[in-house]
Amino acid sequence: MESNTEGADPTDALSAVPAAGSRRAVPVVGHLRFYYGPMDCGKSTLALQVDHNQARQGRKGLLLVHRDRSGLPQITSRIGITRQAVEVHAGVDPRDLVRARWASGSRVDYLIVDEAQFLVPEQVEQLAVLADDSQVDVYCFGIATDFRGRLFPGARRLFELADELLPVQVDVLCWCGLPARFNARVQNGRITHEGDTVVVADTETTHVDTNGDHTDTSTSTTVRYQVLCRRHFRLGDLGADAGVQGQLTFA
Repeated sequence: MESNTEGADPTDALSAVPAAGSRRAVPVVGHLRFYYGPMDCGKSTLALQVDHNQARQGRKGLLLVHRDRSGLPQITSRIGITRQAVEVHAGVDPRDLVRARWASGSRVDYLIVDEAQFLVPEQVEQLAVLADDSQVDVYCFGIATDFRGRLFPGARRLFELADELLPVQVDVLCWCGLPARFNARVQNGRITHEGDTVVVADTETTHVDTNGDHTDTSTSTTVRYQVLCRRHFRLGDLGADAGVQGQLTFA
């Protein structure tokens, strides 16, 4: 008997939504969310606010960070709010941190991960496993692109795996007044596209040597960041008053 495919509804091939009773058999999973934006848009402030809101409802969380601007194992907001956190360098498996809390008799309902762009892709995958298999909600906060305008490896994997991608809504403005999302690295008054990908920044003026290592103020190369719109990032145009707007410098 020949099948008649003429006029068939292409949506017939889609799986039907299970009935309410059937949905009860579907395992409960956590969510992996990535909040992203350029420097100085309030990501760390939002991370601490999410932690506050979760904790006041009785949920137990664990704060993780890698390369906070303070150089300490903490999440630091530029408006002055700070919370202690666990430093997660490239060799740390976040699942081990959660298991250690479980072993000590503590719950872990959610994770707050700041500076998530510095995670290695394997760590992002491990966070996804915690969400899927252990019902841990994971809130990641970070920058999407580096000073060259290219995705950080950790951010790229988050874009690929996260359940929700949420741009931080606080506008950062270029010197021209347009919304800015490119983190330009400025060395000796000019935009540079060379150097180490990972360099932590803050608002205090310090100096680095030409290898990108942190040194004292006796060195001669001053490096800072300036957030620009795409056009001025492409043109390397820092504006007439470059360097006097309290823009970001190395910490």
